[in-house]
Amino acid sequence: MRVFVAGASGAIGEPLIAELLKQGHSVVGMTTSAERAKNLEGQRAEAAIVDAFDAAAVGAALRRSKAEVVIDELTSLPKEQSDMPKYAAGDRKLRIEGGGNLFRAAIASGVRRYLQQSSGFFLKAAKGALADESSPLDVNASPSVAASAQTYTELEARLFSSNAIEGVALRYGFFYGPKTWYYPGEAAAKMVMRQQNPVVGKGEGVSSFVHINDAAIATVASLAAEPGVYNMVDDDPSPQAVWLPAFAKFVGAPKPPHMSEAEVSAIAGEDVVYYATKLSGASNAKAKRVLGWNPRRLEWLDK
Repeated sequence: MRVFVAGASGAIGEPLIAELLKQGHSVVGMTTSAERAKNLEGQRAEAAIVDAFDAAAVGAALRRSKAEVVIDELTSLPKEQSDMPKYAAGDRKLRIEGGGNLFRAAIASGVRRYLQQSSGFFLKAAKGALADESSPLDVNASPSVAASAQTYTELEARLFSSNAIEGVALRYGFFYGPKTWYYPGEAAAKMVMRQQNPVVGKGEGVSSFVHINDAAIATVASLAAEPGVYNMVDDDPSPQAVWLPAFAKFVGAPKPPHMSEAEVSAIAGEDVVYYATKLSGASNAKAKRVLGWNPRRLEWLDK
């Protein structure tokens, strides 16, 4: 199958392209960097140096690619989690405006299927339940979470807005593994080493993670599956009070401190409290059943 990957230089880009090639697909990776284009070619993929905001260039690149499927992994995220507020507006602009150019070009070029990165961690579920694919994104959450949920809601609405193309929403969990925040020496690990990530209140917010390589495998499996929404998360949705101390131990950090919701809200804001106390975990039952997917156990829970 001929596959066009936008955001080919992001966290999931390298493992996704490797998995596509492993499964015998031909791949064109879109990037804005000549250096990253060389890296793509080093993986044996074709490279297209294109700015997502240049609609004409995006359209021309897609036509040249003769792609049957587009995978939209466009993001603009910082290396450090603490810098996310500075990046949020640019990230939204890239996903909405740049991704809009890509989506319209895909339809115009006769692309059969469009895979869209979405979120499996800002979903709204009943207390104590796991979110499934019918669950909405929590647009009434704390400010930055609500803004992100609104962006993903718009992306999913766009994805399913046209009968001219098959849509697949990739609701990934929090990525962990090489070149992600949740990896020894990277952003989240540094925060727990500095004891900057406390258990908040009862730590009841449930996080769903997915290893970056498992996310790539599920994404490739969805190329031939029925269109729709898929929660691509692992089998271990865990409350903050469970996963965070285990993660700290995994990366060799001290045990995280414990703080009240009021203390954290005053120091770091209500978004941090939301992550720790309000997140809903997600169910991967559909992805496992339909895609034949078997993600690994969350690595640090066994350590």
